[in-house]
Amino acid sequence: MPLVVVCGLPSSGKSRRTEELRRALAAEGHAVHVVDDASVMGAADASVYGDPAREKALRGALRASVERRLSRRAVVLLDSVNYIKGFRYELYCLTRAARTPFCLLHCVRPGGPSGRPQVAATSESRGCSGSGSSMPGTVVSGGFRADVAGEPELEDIRTSEPPAPVPPESEKPANPVSGGFFPPELVESLALRFEAPDPRNRWDRPLFTVVGLEEPLPLAEIRAALFENRAPPPHQSTQSQPLASGSFLHQLDQVTSQVLTALMEAQKSAVPGDLLSPPGTTEHLHFTRPLTMAELSRLRRQFISYTKMHPNNENLPQLANMFLQYLNQSLH
Repeated sequence: MPLVVVCGLPSSGKSRRTEELRRALAAEGHAVHVVDDASVMGAADASVYGDPAREKALRGALRASVERRLSRRAVVLLDSVNYIKGFRYELYCLTRAARTPFCLLHCVRPGGPSGRPQVAATSESRGCSGSGSSMPGTVVSGGFRADVAGEPELEDIRTSEPPAPVPPESEKPANPVSGGFFPPELVESLALRFEAPDPRNRWDRPLFTVVGLEEPLPLAEIRAALFENRAPPPHQSTQSQPLASGSFLHQLDQVTSQVLTALMEAQKSAVPGDLLSPPGTTEHLHFTRPLTMAELSRLRRQFISYTKMHPNNENLPQLANMFLQYLNQSLH
């Protein structure tokens, strides 16, 4: 069944949107699996995003967990920062290999760190293939300023004492997110590294962007993307290469080795312009200059590597001729 990748910076509402989507799909009778940082680490730990080695291991664990759960019976929701486009491409390839649909849900906080807009939005980046709801706001100097009122970071404290002065940004306490704590400097670092989804990339579409928690989730459009769209067909990078039989590989190695030996022997008495024809072949090699064993061996390895990727027992009688054709094309 389909995969929904939820991405966004900390405090953008990813977990709440994931739970909202999970409840909506479960109410319709779909089995839903949620994969998040805590489920693969055992407990939420925001400090992992400050350690490149641990973060790489976390991405590997998330990818493996998603791959195990991809099936025809359940919807998988991946709730994480997912800020690296290369990682999103890997997830997209998983869905192609599994022949299942895919969509991306981008959660955006109305006011980003340090008061800067968090995402640049245009009419195109609001989503492709029917990105759900409309986003109120205005475009200012290439960035997007949402008109949705931001949520307060601190709860209102109603006491008889006068309010305490607000500390500067660097002294504010960490924001609790999913049981972990993201210090302001870590949030700022993630914001600088964040590679926003682009619907022009096939691995970032269909793309649905929601700002804050007040904007309704485009459930109808997400359902259409998951259950009505046709899954993208697998391509060569997502399909296992066919296994060649042991006899095919043995004969490939033997035939190409015999051709090289015959060519090295034939060129001893050849002059430029001669046609070299090893025994058992109908093709000819046009001899224009002396050939070294190192050069021929390099071309032989390339030919073997390519042929192993496309093994075909029907080609066994023609291996020598195919190798000579490859040498002619490579040497001239």
